[in-house]
Amino acid sequence: MEATNDIEKKYKKLIIALSIAIPLVVAILFRVKLEGVKPLTFLPPIYATINGITAIVLIAAVIAIKNKKVKLHETLMKICIGLSVAFLGMYVAYHMTSESTKFGGEGFIKGIYYFILITHIVLSVAIIPMVLITYVKALAKRFDKHKKIAKITFPIWLYVAITGVVVYLMISPYYKTAEELLNAM
Repeated sequence: MEATNDIEKKYKKLIIALSIAIPLVVAILFRVKLEGVKPLTFLPPIYATINGITAIVLIAAVIAIKNKKVKLHETLMKICIGLSVAFLGMYVAYHMTSESTKFGGEGFIKGIYYFILITHIVLSVAIIPMVLITYVKALAKRFDKHKKIAKITFPIWLYVAITGVVVYLMISPYYKTAEELLNAM
């Protein structure tokens, strides 16, 4: 029991630091625009696809653990974390080279879009410590605690992944084409 507590103590400060630093750095970099760099307009469909793949892999990981395939579950969860890191890198790179796209829908659909967008953003920040804590509980072999928090982490992470795709699909008609970007220069 002592060794497991050491693992949790070892990672506690890192979890807190990452849970604060990631959203803060993303918010800062979101406002930084790289001059003279070609806009990375090809990234949104790629990172939306990564969100979709993350959702599928999350579901596969839950199925794996329910079927007592622990190693497969562990591998799939590491893939989900890797996909989330890749998404974040691409998302920041896109926003550092491109202006934010405004949603052009009106009426009821606009309200739905902003509800989904706001809940997606808020929960994407909240999920960071939840994923890290859930992962560390598994590393510490505290599977009772891991399972308990995973039951909360999983649906929120799944929601964030799925709504990332939904937000992209809803806003994609309003992205500027490459030709429109060149004409604006």
